[in-house]
Amino acid sequence: MSIRQILLRPIAKLAGWHATRQLGAFLHCHKQTRKVQDDLLAELLDAHSETAFARDHDLTKVRSYDDFKAALPIRTYEDFRPYVNRVLEGETTAMLPPGQQVLMFSMTSGTTGKPKHIPVTPRFLDDIRRGWNVFGINVLSQHQDAWVRPIVQISSSMHEQQSPTGLPCGAISGLLAATQKKIVRRMYIVPPWYADVTDPATRFYTILRYSIAHDIAFITTANPSSTLKLIETGQSHSQRLIRDIAEGTFTPPSNVLPPSASKKDLTTFSPNPALAKRLEAGIAADGELLPRHFWNLSFLTNWTGGTMRLYIRRLRRLFGDVAIHDIGLVASEGRFSIPMEAGTAEGIAEITSNVLEFIPAEEREKDNPITLRADELDVGGEYFLVISNWTGLMRYNLDDRVRVTGHLGQSPIFEFLCRGLHTANITGEKITEHQVVHAMRQARRITGCNTERFLLQGRFAATPYYELRIEIADHAAAKTMAEHLDKELAEINIEYASKRKSGRLDPIRPVVLPAGSLEEAERKHIHRRNGRSEQYKHQYLLTDILDENEEEKETP
Repeated sequence: MSIRQILLRPIAKLAGWHATRQLGAFLHCHKQTRKVQDDLLAELLDAHSETAFARDHDLTKVRSYDDFKAALPIRTYEDFRPYVNRVLEGETTAMLPPGQQVLMFSMTSGTTGKPKHIPVTPRFLDDIRRGWNVFGINVLSQHQDAWVRPIVQISSSMHEQQSPTGLPCGAISGLLAATQKKIVRRMYIVPPWYADVTDPATRFYTILRYSIAHDIAFITTANPSSTLKLIETGQSHSQRLIRDIAEGTFTPPSNVLPPSASKKDLTTFSPNPALAKRLEAGIAADGELLPRHFWNLSFLTNWTGGTMRLYIRRLRRLFGDVAIHDIGLVASEGRFSIPMEAGTAEGIAEITSNVLEFIPAEEREKDNPITLRADELDVGGEYFLVISNWTGLMRYNLDDRVRVTGHLGQSPIFEFLCRGLHTANITGEKITEHQVVHAMRQARRITGCNTERFLLQGRFAATPYYELRIEIADHAAAKTMAEHLDKELAEINIEYASKRKSGRLDPIRPVVLPAGSLEEAERKHIHRRNGRSEQYKHQYLLTDILDENEEEKETP
């Protein structure tokens, strides 16, 4: 143990004691789920009673859950957008309690193309941080060797855009990192300006260069593709990295660094020829740079549910049998589950920060679907999540599909399955069919190509990508169409643009089909389902993801 670890241990022990109390309180709440949810709803309604949203929807008269459900239909983000826009312009009481400061806007892609902006207030941030404390102390209790050791956190920038009033719009993970407790921040090895590096190779090289010589306990990020990209960047630039380590220098692939990168940070390195030799020996033995050549990791934390499980095989190839803990169902709108064990995406419902409702999967397409409460769910049942919390979102349809796998006390344990019915997602981009159709319409206008039928489907590979299956005789024209579709999707989906820019997704690849192929597939599908052609709706986006060598699946 280093001198630094010895000095930090008493402070860390105090912080750990606080987090352990939060874990105990969280677990206790599930003995009285209905009461916890009713109390939280009453608190939310009372606090938000003076908002424009509450007045417009007569929520000031609501006193119970049944009243709440009767007064307010389930809402989508587009229903909230006018209120959010007012908050963006500085009118915070449009949907937030008086006196609530907005710290930033968490930003993510919307279903129609316009980004979603979620107001982040101190109360909402406290809830998110408490959830991470509960998750973190539980994981650390299972890995005592990780205690007071350095951490690699891969997060995104909170400064992607600015609101009209000058507030940052971006990733809430950036705000969490910037406002973390001092004891935890001291464990972060990489300087915070790395999140603002725009060149992906330089960004991941920076993370690896600053952390490679330290005794890293674990890597934490939301998307496993980031962890893979970190190691793959080291492999692609292994000779540069070894030279930098040996000479005590920092020569990233691009010298375009953000203004926040201080001269002190850039000259903090000392020559480490012993580590350089160890890396050379590891590459000579294994044919590539691997994490075990420089780190002795206790665990990884990232998503493993839904399509994210496709990454597990590649993580195992690079990291061996290191434990992997799913971080739970976490979105821009909040945290909704907390997994308690490694190797599973199943997590306990986060009932202390959100009033949760569940739409049975078979009810989703109905105009007025049935909703069940957190203590009313069946094991094996699949549901779509509806949330109310301190973002000001009330009865908001998150549209995440989950499956209940068990119970803790009166609360459900569930795993994330997918996003909506018409959303594809390989690495966090969350493409909707609406976006695909709109982007193709633009691509057709630009290219002059008049094709009507097409299919887009994700394919998981070393770098995943989407296939555009299209009936165009000219292969060059199909390639041009794919290029324009790729560009248009990036214009309307900020997550897709981010994944393309960072190299986590490859460009769309065209697959030319013989004329009439899609029409014939539709005919077979209608016949197989004993349906009528007028009832058939062509699906432009297939949401199941093909593996690298998997054959194309027949059009549904």
